[in-house]
Amino acid sequence: MKKTKVITFMGLLIALNVLLTHVVPVIQTEILRISFGFVPLSLSGMLFGPIGGGVCGVLSDLLGMLIAGKGGYFPGFTLSAFLSGAIYGLFLYRKPKSLARIALAVLCVTISVNLGLNTLWLTFLQGKGFLALLPARIQKNALTVVVETALIPLVWRSVGRLIEKEFLGQPANT
Repeated sequence: MKKTKVITFMGLLIALNVLLTHVVPVIQTEILRISFGFVPLSLSGMLFGPIGGGVCGVLSDLLGMLIAGKGGYFPGFTLSAFLSGAIYGLFLYRKPKSLARIALAVLCVTISVNLGLNTLWLTFLQGKGFLALLPARIQKNALTVVVETALIPLVWRSVGRLIEKEFLGQPANT
């Protein structure tokens, strides 16, 4: 029964990630996309660990491309999605969800995945230089780091702890 609950909640977080990332992004241009897809992805890492968070990231990316893909599929972004979910899991799974720990997870995802890998993938796809894309991406990520660091703990306190304790039967780590 516990496996069924885990699969069900992973499916819900995947669906929510696809919706918030691919269907209703707040802002989308050629080199920038601002969305709230980080919320279900961070929750999946917190609730199901690095592998579960990574799997949710991969499935979200693949389904998002199938449902609402703009342009062709590029596997680099799937790798980035896996790494983002895995990083949230490494920092936050079965560990205290302190603001400092959440901020470190967000910074790690932002620097290594968003600014590093995703900018690299865009250089391959658009034929522009890494350093040419980086300034606009730094500005966007400077803003999103603050939003993500503030929003993730709020979502965790309002729904994450409840899901963890009541539905999944895991010990609460606040």
